Amino acid sequence: MTKSCVELPAKRGFSFDLCKRNAMLADKGLKLPPFRKTGTTIVGLVFQDGVILGADTRATEGPIVCDKNCEKIHYMAPNIYCCGAGTAADTEAVTEMVSSQLQLHRYHTGRESRVVTALTLLKKHLFNYQGHVSAALVLGGVDCTGPHLHTIYPHGSTDTLPFATMGSGSLAAMAVFESKYKEGLSVS
Repeated sequence: MTKSCVELPAKRGFSFDLCKRNAMLADKGLKLPPFRKTGTTIVGLVFQDGVILGADTRATEGPIVCDKNCEKIHYMAPNIYCCGAGTAADTEAVTEMVSSQLQLHRYHTGRESRVVTALTLLKKHLFNYQGHVSAALVLGGVDCTGPHLHTIYPHGSTDTLPFATMGSGSLAAMAVFESKYKEGLSVS
């Protein structure tokens, strides 16, 4: 019987076999593909009755566009959504994890999720990883206390603002918001 070059764990738990395989292949000279970064512009805006979130749909690997229709606005709860910039896999994983925690919380309490609950779960998770999870987020939603908009940085710090931009296109988007935004905006 042949011996595998990758040892499988005897106990339950996380298996590092693919990490070991990738390290072995890299040692043999194989160039591993880079992480997919989204090269993103995500924005949010609070108005009288709610929150508007927006994002582009292009995902890139360096100078190459690898996906023209990448979803960057993630469902968190029926009343909360989150835009993600950074590594596509990280933003997707973090938002899915917190979305499932919010769903369990709704089942347990029988109440709609509050935006501050989602904010706390996201920032605690990102703070624990100290920026190694490449997810910059714009969180928006409406709950029993009104409309809310927050930015969450990869290290876990947060801001609460009437409008927000993140990602590589944030400076251009911020220039538009700063010149056009007015307090008390309505749908009409």
